[in-house]
Amino acid sequence: MASPREKYEEKMAKTINVLKEDLNTVRAGRANAALLDQIVVDYYGSPTPLKNMSNISVPDPRTLLITPFDPSTVKSIEKAIQVSNIGINPSNDGKNIRLVIPPVTEETRKEKTKQIKKIGEDSKVAVRNLRRDANDEVKKLEKDGELTEDDVKDELDEIQKMTDKCMKDIDGIVAAKEKELMEI
Repeated sequence: MASPREKYEEKMAKTINVLKEDLNTVRAGRANAALLDQIVVDYYGSPTPLKNMSNISVPDPRTLLITPFDPSTVKSIEKAIQVSNIGINPSNDGKNIRLVIPPVTEETRKEKTKQIKKIGEDSKVAVRNLRRDANDEVKKLEKDGELTEDDVKDELDEIQKMTDKCMKDIDGIVAAKEKELMEI
């Protein structure tokens, strides 16, 4: 049986990965293909991720170029981008779609910084909830007689160390994204 610590360590790592994915979708004024990761296109009645039906390249620091594998999907891709909340208007030439990333204003930067901090805080809350669940599970194992008092203390210490490391990682990831946003 895997210890609660091992099980929750994996869950905390997934929380960090979700944080990174969420922050990639925050527009920082620089072209980044990850900005389009959340976009789903109606492809012959089936919702399909944009990245699965096109090639996305970055020809220059402020432009994303989307080249669909099937040129007949240009209109549906363009529509999916327009209804998404990325705040960029696509332009198409019949074969490709170009997204010109507008420069970020000071007001937008402050707004995006708040958004980044909120995403980071949500991740911290998720990690704290995982810590609570792990601690509860350890205490239940002690109550059931599967762990000794010393084992419980060791497990709780390790869970706290994992939590502290995750919090530090989250702060670092959020700070790096804020720095990226402010340096443009």
